Amino acid sequence: MSDVSFVRTEMLPEKAPPASEVGVIGWARHNLFSGWFNSALTIVSFAAIYYVLSGVFPWVFQSVWNADSLGECREIMKATWGSTHGHACWGVINDRWEQLLFGFYPSELYWRPIVSLILLLAALSPILFADRVSSKMLILTAAYPFLMVFLMWGGTIWGPFSAAFGFVIAYLIIKYATEAVGELFAMIAGVAVAVIWWLLLSGPIVEALSSAMPIGIEAVASRKFGGFMLAILLGVVAIGVSLPIGIVLALGRQSDLLIVKALCVGFIEFIRGVPLITLLFVASLLLNIFLPPGTNFDIILRVMIMMTLFSAAYMAEVIRGGLAALPRGQYEGADSLGLDYWQAQRLIIMPQALKISIPGIVSTFIGIFKDTTLVSIIGLFDVIGLASAIRADTAWNGIYWELFAFIAFLFFIVCFSMSRYSMYLERKLQTGHH
Repeated sequence: MSDVSFVRTEMLPEKAPPASEVGVIGWARHNLFSGWFNSALTIVSFAAIYYVLSGVFPWVFQSVWNADSLGECREIMKATWGSTHGHACWGVINDRWEQLLFGFYPSELYWRPIVSLILLLAALSPILFADRVSSKMLILTAAYPFLMVFLMWGGTIWGPFSAAFGFVIAYLIIKYATEAVGELFAMIAGVAVAVIWWLLLSGPIVEALSSAMPIGIEAVASRKFGGFMLAILLGVVAIGVSLPIGIVLALGRQSDLLIVKALCVGFIEFIRGVPLITLLFVASLLLNIFLPPGTNFDIILRVMIMMTLFSAAYMAEVIRGGLAALPRGQYEGADSLGLDYWQAQRLIIMPQALKISIPGIVSTFIGIFKDTTLVSIIGLFDVIGLASAIRADTAWNGIYWELFAFIAFLFFIVCFSMSRYSMYLERKLQTGHH
């Protein structure tokens, strides 16, 4: 009688997966050619991509870089390729790139906006990458707004010192008066004293210090600001200031205090109901009418204020959406811990609301940065305004695509960087539902 075993006593060696299921071939089979309809769409898409790139690549790479006019560009194209069609004239960028970046800022002072940009990246690093950068860098973050103003506009150093001193006064009053009069009254007192300092006391003291110790650098008038530098300047200020204002407005709109709620709702709805270009015209033309005669209110400062208020109104609604998404139990949990209103907002409510609102906040940031191009309509020579001025020059009259492609590339770098950081922050904070 034979003994037949039906149980294997040794393991078979693992076999490699089929080549059609792994690697590039497997990915293409599952994602591009998973059925007849997907295969047809893939072929049509590849054909469309080839058609576009076959026109774009020669236009970009078979182009003229060294020319002093559009006519000279066309002569070089004719001599090299026998046709002026399908070839870019990058000579205009080579000739005017400094003007497109810096406007009419004095060329010997280009180092100042460049240093301001480097310091901006350094000042943002402890905020954007808090777990990787030393917290000591926050000193630079706090000082940067005043350093930037001093570097960009120049003049006496006592002006930025005076502006910074107002914030120091407010901080000290809030810190030491909170226990005596309560947090809310300490904040009101601190803000009131700082405003009195800036409006009444700062000017005479700055003039006296400037006369006694004239320390400073060469002043640059606002009318010389322009180019992409102006877009970054306006965008950074609007983005940086609108977020805290938006948080305050969102909290005010949800407040139980009737007057506070009415003021916040009225401000938000009015600003959101008016186009930004209207507010810019108000800043450019009408604001001086309501100011005392002889008041010199810088045009760039006026535009900064209007763009900041515009962005803050939209930011308030984005953050209010994050607050509304929080379950009621978070508020009840804060109450059960015995936290007062501001402690609950700072430690429990607002961090979660901001995490939820990250996509909307970054979208608002990108939108306001792109809206900086609207200032060309009120006479400021941003990068779009300079492109029109360059095209009005007889040497470059008739050139369009190259200028706007360069401008689009500049804006794409900044906006794409913001969107990538947003995705990094979402992954880091794990805002998704698992």
